Amino acid sequence: MHLNYFKHVYVVINVDQVHRAVNMGKVHGSLARADKVRGQTPKLAKQDKKKKPPGRTHKRMQYNRRFVTAVVCFGKKRGPNSSEK
Repeated sequence: MHLNYFKHVYVVINVDQVHRAVNMGKVHGSLARADKVRGQTPKLAKQDKKKKPPGRTHKRMQYNRRFVTAVVCFGKKRGPNSSEK
């Protein structure tokens, strides 16, 4: 008697994976309300911004911002857009 071990395949999945499989390709909320918040915000005039320095100077500023003046602290690393001090 020869046993075929590959005849039956047992897949163990949890409930979250089943739920994800049922909702494949769906997004949260309807697309009819996609621009609701943007339409509600008041229109503001564009502000004048300082011109970025070109070339080597800009690279130097990036380096200083990322590595030299960065404060080493415990916990999660802060992103470049973080407003916390």
